[in-house]
Amino acid sequence: MCLSIPAKIEQIEGDMALCTVGGAEYHASIQMLDYEELNVGDYVLLHTGFAIQKISKEEADATLKIFNEFEKLNVSLDEEEIQTGKRIV
Repeated sequence: MCLSIPAKIEQIEGDMALCTVGGAEYHASIQMLDYEELNVGDYVLLHTGFAIQKISKEEADATLKIFNEFEKLNVSLDEEEIQTGKRIV
């Protein structure tokens, strides 16, 4: 399964962009996109160091919300495993 993450473009230099998500910074190639149409403040999906698709802020926010919900679920499951001593598969 492949996973891409939504990130905000903070800076563009040639065919590379500095992108942020969750406080982390990533340098990503924007060669796969029409990077002349990308601007600081735009959102893109990042996958293995490449921006693969421009998305709206709303799409980015919705995806990040789901990621946060999964993180909360994982923490809850970890806590349950610790309390019960049973591994949850």
